[in-house]
Amino acid sequence: MKIVYVLAILLVITSCKEAKKSEYTKADKTDTLDVIASDSHPGKKIMETLCYACHDATTTEENRLGPPMAAIKRRYLIGGRTKDQFINDILAWIEKPTLKKSKMPGAVDRFGVMPFLPVPEENIQQIAEYLYDYEIEQPEWFEEHYQKSHGRGQGMGNGMGKGLGKGMGRQQRFGQNRTVDDYSNIGLKYALSTKAQLGKNLMKAIAEDGTVGAVEFCNLKAIKLTDSMSVMHDAIIKRVSDKPRNPKNMANAKELGHIAAFKELVKAGSDIDPIVEEINDEVNFYYPITTNTMCLQCHGTPNEQVTSETLTALTALYPSDKALGYNVDEVRGIWSIVFDK
Repeated sequence: MKIVYVLAILLVITSCKEAKKSEYTKADKTDTLDVIASDSHPGKKIMETLCYACHDATTTEENRLGPPMAAIKRRYLIGGRTKDQFINDILAWIEKPTLKKSKMPGAVDRFGVMPFLPVPEENIQQIAEYLYDYEIEQPEWFEEHYQKSHGRGQGMGNGMGKGLGKGMGRQQRFGQNRTVDDYSNIGLKYALSTKAQLGKNLMKAIAEDGTVGAVEFCNLKAIKLTDSMSVMHDAIIKRVSDKPRNPKNMANAKELGHIAAFKELVKAGSDIDPIVEEINDEVNFYYPITTNTMCLQCHGTPNEQVTSETLTALTALYPSDKALGYNVDEVRGIWSIVFDK
């Protein structure tokens, strides 16, 4: 009798264990299937290709060209929008971006109205469907920023350019009695405004002709556009590298030293501040250019992130190209900017 009783208990315990094992297996399997579905959704790839130059989740708060996609999703869901309403709102914005139509005035105030991108409606719909249906990667700082800004009428985007407004305010108050912080913020303003112009034109080239179009844009217009921003800001603005694509962008000895220093800081995960040097009546400003997912289409590993078609275009236009083999969050070069005190 005791034997039967013990066997019964063992049977119950075993059954419970199997039930729990089955339960966990189903849950794990569901999570795995969700990830697979997310990765295979066509909207994900299109979003990473078209949107992540300005709206990725890895670029730091102060270096962004636009709000992250997670912020856009959260703002467009306000008011309990259905999936169809959400998709239609995204389509309406992309069709003709204007200040009046924007749901994110704070972002527009900081970044400006995004340029029109001639992207097929079908692709925009796929991006919107993916945004609505799946969790979107968000920056580490996003939740804290959202809690600070949400509910104060600021919208997404306000407060994201930490140093710029502060620096310009000092400039107005003190005139020529500027501090290193002021020069740092002026240099950041010049760098970020130039980055924004390059980014907008790059995105337009990608939308029209794909990654190969971006390569051709950079070859023909990137330096000219940077030079025009130099004229606008009355400064000398350069993007230089220890591994340049264009030999004209090769860093000099001092710049190479700064690149090496920034690489060590980024590798260690340290906070990054600009390097500011006051030399006679001029200010020399240096700040790192780091890679994100979008950059790897032209600067990643050949035949992996960089397709054979893109590699062919690069080889034809840049026979001495050294700017390949990068991963995300690596220093690809620096902004080197000189302006009068």
